[in-house]
Amino acid sequence: MTTTTHSPHGKDVLAELSPLHRELRRAIPDVYKGFGELHKAAFTAGELDVKTKELIALAIGVVEGCDGCIASHAQGAARAGASRQEAAEAIGVTFLMKGGPATIYGPRAYDAFCGFAEDTESGAAPA
Repeated sequence: MTTTTHSPHGKDVLAELSPLHRELRRAIPDVYKGFGELHKAAFTAGELDVKTKELIALAIGVVEGCDGCIASHAQGAARAGASRQEAAEAIGVTFLMKGGPATIYGPRAYDAFCGFAEDTESGAAPA
Protein backbone atom coordinates (compact mmCIF):
# COMPACT_ATOMS: atom_id res chain seq x y z
CA MET A 1 0.00 0.00 0.00
CA THR A 2 1.32 3.38 -0.96
CA THR A 3 0.73 6.18 1.48
CA THR A 4 0.40 9.71 0.27
CA THR A 5 -1.05 12.91 1.57
CA HIS A 6 -3.94 12.29 -0.84
CA SER A 7 -5.22 9.22 0.98
CA PRO A 8 -8.87 8.60 0.21
CA HIS A 9 -9.19 7.58 3.86
CA GLY A 10 -7.97 10.84 5.40
CA LYS A 11 -8.46 14.34 4.04
CA ASP A 12 -11.04 13.27 1.47
CA VAL A 13 -13.28 11.79 4.17
CA LEU A 14 -12.99 14.91 6.31
CA ALA A 15 -13.70 17.16 3.32
CA GLU A 16 -16.80 15.14 2.46
CA LEU A 17 -18.14 15.25 6.01
CA SER A 18 -17.39 18.89 6.80
CA PRO A 19 -20.32 20.49 4.93
CA LEU A 20 -22.67 17.81 6.22
CA HIS A 21 -21.64 18.58 9.80
CA ARG A 22 -22.08 22.32 9.22
CA GLU A 23 -25.61 21.81 7.92
CA LEU A 24 -26.67 19.56 10.80
CA ARG A 25 -24.89 21.82 13.33
CA ARG A 26 -27.14 24.67 12.20
CA ALA A 27 -30.19 22.51 12.94
CA ILE A 28 -29.02 21.22 16.35
CA PRO A 29 -26.40 23.65 17.67
CA ASP A 30 -26.86 22.74 21.33
CA VAL A 31 -26.26 19.05 20.64
CA TYR A 32 -23.06 19.85 18.77
CA LYS A 33 -22.00 22.21 21.55
CA GLY A 34 -22.53 19.45 24.12
CA PHE A 35 -20.61 16.96 22.02
CA GLY A 36 -17.81 19.50 21.63
CA GLU A 37 -17.59 19.88 25.40
CA LEU A 38 -17.51 16.10 25.84
CA HIS A 39 -14.77 15.85 23.20
CA LYS A 40 -12.74 18.56 24.93
CA ALA A 41 -13.08 16.84 28.31
CA ALA A 42 -12.23 13.39 26.95
CA PHE A 43 -9.11 14.64 25.16
CA THR A 44 -7.72 16.79 27.95
CA ALA A 45 -4.37 15.38 29.05
CA GLY A 46 -4.46 13.62 32.40
CA GLU A 47 -2.83 10.35 33.38
CA LEU A 48 -3.12 9.52 29.68
CA ASP A 49 -1.61 12.02 27.28
CA VAL A 50 -3.45 13.30 24.21
CA LYS A 51 -1.40 11.09 21.86
CA THR A 52 -2.46 7.94 23.72
CA LYS A 53 -6.09 9.05 23.77
CA GLU A 54 -6.02 9.74 20.02
CA LEU A 55 -4.52 6.30 19.35
CA ILE A 56 -7.28 4.71 21.46
CA ALA A 57 -9.90 6.65 19.51
CA LEU A 58 -8.26 5.64 16.22
CA ALA A 59 -8.41 1.98 17.27
CA ILE A 60 -12.07 2.33 18.27
CA GLY A 61 -12.76 3.89 14.85
CA VAL A 62 -11.27 0.78 13.24
CA VAL A 63 -13.32 -1.57 15.44
CA GLU A 64 -16.50 0.39 14.70
CA GLY A 65 -15.73 0.61 10.97
CA CYS A 66 -16.23 4.39 11.07
CA ASP A 67 -14.37 6.14 8.25
CA GLY A 68 -15.02 9.59 9.73
CA CYS A 69 -13.71 8.51 13.13
CA ILE A 70 -10.67 6.95 11.50
CA ALA A 71 -9.87 10.11 9.54
CA SER A 72 -10.45 12.45 12.46
CA HIS A 73 -8.41 10.47 14.96
CA ALA A 74 -5.66 9.56 12.48
CA GLN A 75 -5.23 13.31 12.03
CA GLY A 76 -5.40 13.89 15.79
CA ALA A 77 -2.85 11.17 16.54
CA ALA A 78 -0.45 12.53 13.91
CA ARG A 79 -0.83 16.06 15.27
CA ALA A 80 -0.27 14.75 18.81
CA GLY A 81 3.07 13.28 17.73
CA ALA A 82 2.26 9.58 17.33
CA SER A 83 4.72 7.66 15.21
CA ARG A 84 3.80 5.36 12.35
CA GLN A 85 4.86 2.40 14.49
CA GLU A 86 2.66 3.51 17.41
CA ALA A 87 -0.30 3.85 15.04
CA ALA A 88 0.43 0.46 13.50
CA GLU A 89 0.60 -1.22 16.90
CA ALA A 90 -2.64 0.41 18.10
CA ILE A 91 -4.30 -0.78 14.90
CA GLY A 92 -2.76 -4.23 15.41
CA VAL A 93 -4.64 -4.62 18.69
CA THR A 94 -7.89 -4.17 16.77
CA PHE A 95 -7.16 -7.34 14.81
CA LEU A 96 -7.28 -9.29 18.06
CA MET A 97 -10.38 -7.53 19.34
CA LYS A 98 -12.42 -7.37 16.09
CA GLY A 99 -10.95 -10.00 13.80
CA GLY A 100 -11.46 -9.94 10.04
CA PRO A 101 -13.28 -6.60 9.74
CA ALA A 102 -10.33 -4.89 11.42
CA THR A 103 -8.07 -6.25 8.70
CA ILE A 104 -10.12 -4.13 6.26
CA TYR A 105 -10.48 -0.93 8.28
CA GLY A 106 -7.00 -1.22 9.84
CA PRO A 107 -5.12 -0.64 6.59
CA ARG A 108 -7.45 2.27 5.79
CA ALA A 109 -6.64 3.77 9.18
CA TYR A 110 -2.91 3.29 8.71
CA ASP A 111 -3.07 4.88 5.25
CA ALA A 112 -4.97 7.86 6.67
CA PHE A 113 -2.52 8.18 9.57
CA CYS A 114 0.51 8.07 7.28
CA GLY A 115 -0.97 10.78 5.08
CA PHE A 116 -1.58 13.04 8.07
CA ALA A 117 1.86 12.19 9.49
CA GLU A 118 3.45 13.26 6.19
CA ASP A 119 1.52 16.54 6.37
CA THR A 120 2.63 17.12 9.95
CA GLU A 121 6.27 16.32 9.14
CA SER A 122 6.29 18.60 6.11
CA GLY A 123 4.47 21.42 7.84
CA ALA A 124 1.60 21.23 5.33
CA ALA A 125 -1.63 23.01 6.18
CA PRO A 126 -4.01 20.81 8.19
CA ALA A 127 -7.12 19.43 6.54
